[in-house]
Amino acid sequence: MLYFKTAGESHGKCMVSVLEGFPAGIFLDKELIDRELRRRQGGVGRGGRMKIEADCVEILSGVRNNITLGSPICLMIKNSDYKIDALPVVTRPRPGHADLAGVIKYGHKDARNILERASARETAARVAVGAVCKILLSHFGIKVFGYVKGIGGINSEKQLEDTIETAVKIRDDSAIYCIDREIESKIVEKIKRAVEMSDSLGGIIEVVANGLPIGIGNHTQWDLKLDARLAFAIMSVQAIKAVEIGTGFDIANKFGSEAHDEIFYGYPKQKKTLTGGFERRTNNAGGIEGGISNGEPIVVRAYMKPIPTLKKSLRSVDLLTKEPVAASYERSDICAVPAASVVCEAMIAFEIARAFTEKFGGDSIGEMKRNYESYIENILQ
Repeated sequence: MLYFKTAGESHGKCMVSVLEGFPAGIFLDKELIDRELRRRQGGVGRGGRMKIEADCVEILSGVRNNITLGSPICLMIKNSDYKIDALPVVTRPRPGHADLAGVIKYGHKDARNILERASARETAARVAVGAVCKILLSHFGIKVFGYVKGIGGINSEKQLEDTIETAVKIRDDSAIYCIDREIESKIVEKIKRAVEMSDSLGGIIEVVANGLPIGIGNHTQWDLKLDARLAFAIMSVQAIKAVEIGTGFDIANKFGSEAHDEIFYGYPKQKKTLTGGFERRTNNAGGIEGGISNGEPIVVRAYMKPIPTLKKSLRSVDLLTKEPVAASYERSDICAVPAASVVCEAMIAFEIARAFTEKFGGDSIGEMKRNYESYIENILQ
C-alpha cells in the first residue's frame, strides 16, 4: 500500500518525507519535483521566509540512476533558515493556531515546541511526495490540477472548461494561481489592503483530476470510500476548514431531479474508454458515486481560513502568568491560498495514486500497466 510520513520542524535542519509502496521502474525527474516546490513558494501575499528558502529536493533512497527501486523513497528539503535552538520562547498563544491546545496536550510551557511542527513549512515535504505521485499517475494519462477559485470573498464563477494543459498555462501566468483573469486584479488589490491593515486572508481552492477510469475506490467500508479519503487528505492540510466534492454545499439546496447526473450510453464509435461506454452530461457528483470513481473528472474544493498569525494581534492569555496579553507574532504570510492550492493538489495526487495502486497492484510499473490495460479492455466488453 502506498503510504508516506513527514518529519521535521519549521526552523529545524530539514523537512523529510518517506514514501513507501511506490512501484519500481519509474524515472523520477528531480527538476519536476523542484518545480512543484518552487510553485509552493509563490503567489502574492507570501511572507519573508520565501525570500530565504530556495527549496529543492534531495532524493536519499529508493532510487538508483534516477529509477525507482520499489524500496522506500526518502525525500529531503533543507531549511536555509535553520535556527531552532536560538529561537525565543513563546508564551502568548495565537487564536486559531495549535499553540494553546498543543502545549496543554504535551505538557509544555513553551508554544515554540508545538508551532515549529504545526507550521505549514511541513507542507514542503508533502508537495515533494505529491510530485512523485503525479509522475506515477502520468503513466496512465491521469492529470491533477489545482488552482485558486477565490480569495477574501472575491470568488470566480468561471468553470474549468479548457483542457488542463491550457488551464496550467493560464494558472502559471497568474500572480495568484487563478484561471479567471477578470477577478485577479481585484484579489491582488484586496491582498495589498490586508497587508496595510496587518491582517490576513483565506480563500477557496479547486482541484480537478482527469483521466481516472470508473471503479477506483470502494463502497464496502467507510474508510475505503474515495470521496471520504480525498476529504480526509484535504482536511489534513494546515488552515483548511471545509471541503466539498462536486457541487458539494450547493447540492443540499436542490431537488433530487436536479442534483443527480443522468446516465447515457454511447454507441460503439462513441464509447468512452474510461467508463465502458457510459457517459454523463453533468458532473454534480464530482466524479464519485458511492465512494467509487465513475469515470468523470474528480472535482474537490477546499476552503481555507485566514492565517492566524497576525501583526494586528488578537487577544490572548499568557501561558505562565495567565494575564491578558496580545497574541505573539511570528513572521508569516498575509495570504497563502495560492501556496495551499499546490499542497491540496499534491494531497489529491497522493490519495488518488494510493487508491490506484490498491486497484491495480504491481511491484513494478510494468506489472501495474498490464493490470490496468487488462481492466480497461474488460470494461469495454
